[in-house]
Amino acid sequence: MRKPTLHQRLRAKKRSQSLLIGLTWYTAETWAEMKATATDPECFEDSFERWKAVAIKARSEFQRSGVRAIECLIAPKEFAAWCAQNGQENNSTSRAEYVSEKLTAAQGGAS
Repeated sequence: MRKPTLHQRLRAKKRSQSLLIGLTWYTAETWAEMKATATDPECFEDSFERWKAVAIKARSEFQRSGVRAIECLIAPKEFAAWCAQNGQENNSTSRAEYVSEKLTAAQGGAS
């Protein structure tokens, strides 16, 4: 596989500079609670320490590519209430949607 040219990298960087993503973020306690109540616990790493290492690496890769990656801490009780209100269950799709809504709200409603 050929390495992208400088022009291609600069063009991609310019395009991604406006991108902002929310990263689902946990503490050791919230990670354990979210995994225990998830309908897809297999989507979680084997331990909080392993999850954190993977998450930090992903955040670094996003930032290196010029994408602004913001940690969005999930509070299990708030998330459970959001799921109940929106007819969702605790799975990867609903967690991503929840983080996206929180990020949008934090950014003043701009998407």
